[in-house]
Amino acid sequence: MTQHSTTLHTRDTSRLHMRKPTKDDGAAIWALIAACPPLDQNSMYMNLIQCDQFADTCIVAERDGQIVGWISGHIRPDAPDTLFVWQVAVHASARGLGLGRRMLSALVARPECAATQQMETTITRDNAASWALFRGFARAMGGELTDAPHFERDAHLGGKHATEHLVAITLPRRRLRAAA
Repeated sequence: MTQHSTTLHTRDTSRLHMRKPTKDDGAAIWALIAACPPLDQNSMYMNLIQCDQFADTCIVAERDGQIVGWISGHIRPDAPDTLFVWQVAVHASARGLGLGRRMLSALVARPECAATQQMETTITRDNAASWALFRGFARAMGGELTDAPHFERDAHLGGKHATEHLVAITLPRRRLRAAA
């Protein structure tokens, strides 16, 4: 099986390589997420499952053999035209390079995501970096971004986590093909 991959040259002349994850990446991804607060750190087993069973809708970015970027996602079973992005992690050493947006673009350009018409994610109101990433991605794709409270602090999260807003971005397919 051939893996879809892209190599990028960044402003600092480092080489970034994007690819599908494998189960061998699980521990490194778990460590990357731990190094990227305020991301919720799930179990290492969850990251292994994502790498092993959801590789087509997840992406890693490597620099010099080290994972510096990660996006986990899946096609919603109840909405096969929707790619749900669960987590985006970019190591501090790779921030400011547009890596998050590049990974999102590469992910939706994959053949496995060809039928998707929208992307969804959830974001807390105070997560300025995520809002900036997804608003910038929507603008770059020519898509419309909408949001509404979805997982509410008291009703769904036991008062222990801020309300997560469901963010939806339309994905104009013509523009995605041109970006690929």
